Amino acid sequence: MIGLSAVYALAGLVFAAFAVFSAMDRANGKRFGNAVFWGLVATSFLAGDRLGDVGNGVLVLALTLIAGLGLLGRGQPATTSPEQRQALAERFGNRLFVPALTLPLVVILGVLVLKPLQVGGQPLLDPKQATLISLALAAVVSVAVALLLLRQPPVSPLQEGRRLMDTVGWAALLPQMLAALGAVFALAHVGDLIGQLVTQWIPLDTRLAAVAVYCLGMAGFTMVMGNAFAAFPVLTAGIGLPILINRFGGDPAVVCSIGMLSGFCGTLMTPLAANFNLVPPALLELEDRYAVIKAQVPTALPLLIVNVVLMYVLAFR
Repeated sequence: MIGLSAVYALAGLVFAAFAVFSAMDRANGKRFGNAVFWGLVATSFLAGDRLGDVGNGVLVLALTLIAGLGLLGRGQPATTSPEQRQALAERFGNRLFVPALTLPLVVILGVLVLKPLQVGGQPLLDPKQATLISLALAAVVSVAVALLLLRQPPVSPLQEGRRLMDTVGWAALLPQMLAALGAVFALAHVGDLIGQLVTQWIPLDTRLAAVAVYCLGMAGFTMVMGNAFAAFPVLTAGIGLPILINRFGGDPAVVCSIGMLSGFCGTLMTPLAANFNLVPPALLELEDRYAVIKAQVPTALPLLIVNVVLMYVLAFR
């Protein structure tokens, strides 16, 4: 059975290639910092389950230290020039979208066709992780299609991937670390503590106050965590379930769905949501790295107020 370990191995090998190519890039004055950083990331994917909790903790601290000391630089991967890309774009036209469109098609194929398949009485794909495994398979197939279509060297996807990682830098790992932090908070029952503090210092004897605290809290905690999915179990366990649902009789589906939408409002306003708010300015080489956030705040704040009103009107009937 193909499980999540295969996806981790694939990701680990890709980051290991980034580390090797970084060490060989003499154009980058901080090439060894990049090599060690991506090498540690590769180690976490390839052998994280063998390192144990202490080993993984030390690894994360080492990653933080390298990034914090500014030891990461931007290399010059052996890839196509802007002029060559323009020529390829003019030559292939809309066919350039074929690899990108291959990705969702293979994912659908994996979930609908490969997931039900069995080999020797065992499922071919781990049913609990079929979507993620299909996504990894789709990435490999899409890269193969791109290589056949564009007739580029086999190493070009790794060099382009390294260029992307060098451009984004340490922020590429921020969503993964924040999601892990959210899981730690949930296991540590931080939500219960937040619920106790909120009920102690903020009067929630009215439905409107409870709704406002939950929605604003979801947005605020998401800004701290950088991920609404990480904030959701904490705030819902502390406020949503005990107060809005159990005390005031709110509809769980409405409370939870609008609560997530409120969290997404926080996503629009925080640099900790690096994949949404920091990566685009880095890829577009904008002078203001917070340009995306500044453009999104005028939308996020009114939408957050609308979410409060919608939950108050729709969740309690």
